[in-house]
Amino acid sequence: MPDFKELTDVKRTLPLLLATVAAIGLGQQGAIAQGDDNAARTPRVGGESFQAPAAPSAGDTPAETQAPNTDYKPLLPNQTRAPQPSQKTEVEVASVAKGLASPWALEFLPDGRMIVTEKAGKIRIVAKDGKVGEPVAGVPKVDSRGQGGLLDIALSPSFAADRLVYISYAEPREKGNGTSVAKAKLIESGGTAKLDEFKVIFRQTPTYDGDKHFGSRLVFAPDGKLFVTVGERSDKATRGQAQDLTSGLGKVFRIDTDGNAAKDNPFTGGEKARPEIWSYGHRNVQGAALDGQGRLWTVEHGPRGGDELNRPRPGVNYGWPLASYGLEYSGEKIGDGVTMAAGTSQPVYYWDPVIGPSALAFYDKDVFPAWKGDFIVGGLVSTGLVILKVDSDKVVTEERVPLDHRIRDVKVGPDGAVYAVTEGEDGEILKLTPKKSS
Repeated sequence: MPDFKELTDVKRTLPLLLATVAAIGLGQQGAIAQGDDNAARTPRVGGESFQAPAAPSAGDTPAETQAPNTDYKPLLPNQTRAPQPSQKTEVEVASVAKGLASPWALEFLPDGRMIVTEKAGKIRIVAKDGKVGEPVAGVPKVDSRGQGGLLDIALSPSFAADRLVYISYAEPREKGNGTSVAKAKLIESGGTAKLDEFKVIFRQTPTYDGDKHFGSRLVFAPDGKLFVTVGERSDKATRGQAQDLTSGLGKVFRIDTDGNAAKDNPFTGGEKARPEIWSYGHRNVQGAALDGQGRLWTVEHGPRGGDELNRPRPGVNYGWPLASYGLEYSGEKIGDGVTMAAGTSQPVYYWDPVIGPSALAFYDKDVFPAWKGDFIVGGLVSTGLVILKVDSDKVVTEERVPLDHRIRDVKVGPDGAVYAVTEGEDGEILKLTPKKSS
């Protein structure tokens, strides 16, 4: 039987151990209370047990060489500034479609054509030869001010049979706007297309009169449920609601195809928490994708520094705005100026300075052997692609592919090539393939 001293030591160290586990993101889930600004700060964790696996392909220098905006130090090894691969992937870039007006999202149709959203509120189908079609009819009115507009598009998992598409957009509402999700049937006839049986299935609330941080990506999980990512609307007046489980700001949602909360979500059955919530404490998630195991990963915008890669898990709090590896755009600290808070999870990886992560794709083809199993991130600020090699859920290498364009979306094509959508009034779709040896 343990003596009194042993029991006292356990009692004294258990809270610290639990807080440390939470800080490295290993597990407190739906039962975690919202983060406390006044919570005691746990010490940093180091040591071999948290070392990221060494990648045989890793070089000696990091991909990021610019000076950081902050003097914050990562909690874990390889949590930022991972080494770049020792051998760079050489690519050839071709423009396969031009003349898109501020395109936001791209999806491949089963026949190899592409369907693209434009920020101002139009959907276009791009033929295999790159010809951009006339606008699809039946698209709802959107609030395209600032970062708003027509956002993501996703095909139903049964699209070949039901022809259903799902879109997210900044919906104009009384006293403001908010991110909404709708579904409709894509009907094509005689060279024209329209959305039929249009229905809004989900609305982010509360409504807010602003023009920033709408999110939003739509990702179907293997079980047919739909992940919806949103932002916390940016302003100091709203950002704290990312920690509020009664609010729809700063969350990842998981719903069914009719917009109802999935029955096994972490907060179903509660009296106050929104049952659609999957995870919370997010700032502005504009990139999301499934990995090879069917698990959700996201990238989100930080402020001045602190862009994040996360693997959102049910009921987990990802910290914003209690903890951040970034600063206000003015250079002031975020809140208490801490990078970790009790009851919150650390990002898998972060960037300082920012890359402006717009999109996320998982590469599962054979055209780029070196990228097999890697994540591809679209960079608005870094003006190119960022390739992340992940081992044991830790980033082991980071590679930069410059494209000299702000990249708004990125997809892996059915042909194994990588397709990047450029931002702007004369947007393009770029096709990346391996550079042929001379």
